Amino acid sequence: MSTALVTGATAGIGLAFARQLADRGDDLVLVARNAERLGEVADELRTTYGVSVEVLPADLIDRADLAIVEERLASRERPVDLLVNNAGFGLKKRFLDNSADDETAMTDLLVIAPLRLSHAALGAQVERGTGGVINVGSVASYLPRGTYSAAKAWVNSFTEWAHHEYGPQGVTVTALLPGFTKTEFHERMGVQRGSAPDWMWLDVDDLVREALADYDKGKVFSIPSPQYKVIATLARATPTRLLQRFQGLGRR
Repeated sequence: MSTALVTGATAGIGLAFARQLADRGDDLVLVARNAERLGEVADELRTTYGVSVEVLPADLIDRADLAIVEERLASRERPVDLLVNNAGFGLKKRFLDNSADDETAMTDLLVIAPLRLSHAALGAQVERGTGGVINVGSVASYLPRGTYSAAKAWVNSFTEWAHHEYGPQGVTVTALLPGFTKTEFHERMGVQRGSAPDWMWLDVDDLVREALADYDKGKVFSIPSPQYKVIATLARATPTRLLQRFQGLGRR
């Protein structure tokens, strides 16, 4: 039996990870802000899959709450075999239209929390010579779209470095780079489904299934679906100035 800790586990990609990991027989530690919803998800997973589910209500922007999750990950007595850094949110408005506090909160959740949680998890995993981390990034990391894209670009860089640094010691670190996905994420941002063509919207269960398969294969990046593989390749090959000009046309 192995144990996985999933952040942002009550909705969207995080919930899909929790369900599929439970289906594989993994015990779970679920992290999210809403204690009531955490309890409901935990009951569902225990009943449906017969696994052990621990809940840790925590706001990962709050350093005291974050420290509680770090301590759980660092435990040598109750090891966590897989950390899924999934919790996150986006800001719809452009940089100067958001408050500095909102931008900082988003960066804390997208960068500082994965950094600190990975530090705690990897320390214990490297000692054991086994384990792994899946960091949920975004194809937006290849696009010049403000601090969200910049934060996800950090996820790419950190993941790739950690993958090669700790892979020889038995630990796998993988970044999942989804695009538009049918979850609550974009709804919370106020982004409507019609903002992108139907072919760009991914099914969350297919996305997570492919991510876990890529993690099992030891891949550093998991880019689900042929269309997003093409988009990512083109974005990496296109000069930033041209990408900015193209995106600017869409704002007029």
